[in-house]
Parts: sequence; structure tokens; C-alpha cells
Amino acid sequence: MTSVALTINGEDAIADVEPRMHLADFIRETQNLTGTHLGCEHGVCGACTVLVDGVPVRSCITYAVSCTNAVVTTIEGLDNDEIAKELRSAFSREHALQCGYCTPGMLISARDLVLRAADADERAIRVGMSGNLCRCTGYLGIIRAVQSVIAERRRRGVAPLPGAGRKTLGPAGASSKASASPVASAQGGRPIADTASISARTESLADWKPQSTFEQSFAVHQPLEAVWNFFGQLAEVAACLPGASLTGESQGNTVIGKMRVKVGPIAAEFHGTAEITRNDATHSGSISGSGRDQRSTSATRGIVNYRLMAADDGATKVTLTVGYRLTGPLAQFSRSDLMQDIAGRLVTTFAQNVEARLRGDPAPAQASELRAGTLFFAALARTIKMRISRLFGR
Repeated sequence: MTSVALTINGEDAIADVEPRMHLADFIRETQNLTGTHLGCEHGVCGACTVLVDGVPVRSCITYAVSCTNAVVTTIEGLDNDEIAKELRSAFSREHALQCGYCTPGMLISARDLVLRAADADERAIRVGMSGNLCRCTGYLGIIRAVQSVIAERRRRGVAPLPGAGRKTLGPAGASSKASASPVASAQGGRPIADTASISARTESLADWKPQSTFEQSFAVHQPLEAVWNFFGQLAEVAACLPGASLTGESQGNTVIGKMRVKVGPIAAEFHGTAEITRNDATHSGSISGSGRDQRSTSATRGIVNYRLMAADDGATKVTLTVGYRLTGPLAQFSRSDLMQDIAGRLVTTFAQNVEARLRGDPAPAQASELRAGTLFFAALARTIKMRISRLFGR
């Protein structure tokens, strides 16, 4: 895996990717920017066109790693761009789109042509747009749309920009000098610092707010000190949580791990780090961490504050306060009431496993993944049942 750091639509973007990953997959899979379409994947059809340092690029044949420190603008990044607005209006007026699949790439290539074309010459426009294929329109509406925008801008006295702002020769993205991009300044883009500093800033948990917070508690029928000492054995604790495991050596109070989650057809493996604090005097502590699944682009951040107290019957009461934020495709399952129900079932399983290990019972077979789908639908059924009962007074 290779770490890639660049700016996309004015936002820092980093990810660990295979060296062979092309830019289109990086944009779609790690950033969830699906306006960039994949067609031929041979650099022929132009559907995947994006701007790299202000230059149109076929993202399906451009390696993501070759764009480190570059400024990338996708169709989503042109929402407020003046030329893109004029082109969208002209495409609609001239019926220059039907299915729309090629349209994002068409607009990006057309924008570049509008910037640099001296006049609205039809033949020059046809040549300039020849790298973008359309299976629907017959191109006449597209040519007319581009012509009308060029003509109107020149009529208003907007002069062409020679080379559309290009200042260097060579493959787009090969230079790390992102400041040469005319789009970068318009979209708020900026050169990116080194990957390590971005990673540190991205993983910092000091400046985030939980999407939802809730409390859970459970009892372990073992003495307080025994339970507290067990909570200090990180590998043992992780083994009690379905789908969780440590993947690296602990460094001080920082641990590296992963958690596998399966929700219906979506299988995610969150890799990340966590910072752990413990207070022996109060038998309390916290776990704060973040993780990302490369395949689904889902990401999560969370914090768990816990406290252990001795109960009257010799057992130990564990109280948890959980705060979390989930983004990406899996966020559709993050409704707070359902998540609390799922967390309650997960905590019950965790408590049973902890108690079994402290009793010295044979270790339960650890689940290779958390099957959240089963828990989700069980929680949903329970929620529906409760609401029906309240509705009919039963």
C-alpha cells in the first residue's frame, strides 16, 4: 500500500492505496465523489475527465499516486464555477444531453475549451471535443451549446486564456506545484503539506463532535480489581468484542487494530488507531479512536468513557458513555435509537465473554466479523413492536 495525499475540490484527501489504483477509483471509492463516471477505462471515451492542476485528465488511466500534492477538481467542485454554470444552462437549452452519463466529462472538457478558444469556430470546437464520446445526442446540441457560451463570453469582452493557464509541459499531475492551477484559486484549493502532517491532522480527535451519544451499563460477576486488571489487557479485551482484533504493537497509550462489520451485502473492515487512558484511583478510563474502510469509504470516529464500581453482591458494575460519528455508505444504518439497541446487544455479548474469560472457562470462539445486519433487523423489529404497543396501548 502507498499513501496518497492531494487536494480534491478544495479539501485535503489522503488514503493508503494500491500503487496500481487509478485516479478515478481513488475519487469514487475513497472520497465518494461519484460524479466522475467510468466508461471505457482505456482513456478513449472521456467520461472520467477531471481537472488535475487545471488541466483536463483521463482519470481512468492516471495513477492516483502520480497525483500526490496535486489539486484535483471533479464535476462536484464546479458547482459554483462561472463557466460551468453557463455551460450547464447552454446544455439544457440546446438539448445537449440525454442519458447524461457522458455529461460530467463533457462539461469539464468544454470548460477548458471555453477558457482558451479565441472564437466560436465550429470545426475547432469539434476537434477540441473529439476526445469525449456520446452515444445519445449526435453531438449537434453539444457543439451548439459550447459555441453559444464561447460567443457570449467573447461578446462580453472576456478574452481567451492562452493555454487555459498551462505553464509547464509534461503529464498533468506530475508536478507538485499545485499553485499553477487556475481552478485551485477559484475553488479554494491549496498545496498540501507532507503526508505525515495531514495524517496527524486527519486523525486528531480533539476537534470533532459526536453525531450521537448514549450510555450503557452491565454487570460482571467478578471482583472489582479482577475486572479492572482485565480491562488493562488490551488483546484480551479485543478478543471479547465480535469482529475486533489488534493488528500492531501498542506504542505507549496508542493501539492499532481493526474491526470487521457485515451489514447485508456490505462488508467493511475498519482499520485505525485508538488512544487509551486509565485512572487506577477512580477505576475509570477512556478509549478514543478513528478508523476507515477503504472498500466502502465509510469512516468512523468514537469515544468511550467507562467507569467500574463495586456492587453490593460482590459483582462489578461497568458504566459506559459512548459518542460516535459514522460517515459513508454505512451511515444509513446510524439512526440513534437503532444504534443504541444494537450497542446494547453487542455490550451483552461483550460482558458474557469477559465474565467467561475471568472465570477461566474455555475461550468462546471469536466471531470473525460483527454481523450488524442481524442485530439491525432484530433491533428494528423490536422498535416497531414497541411503537405498535404504544399506539394501541398494549
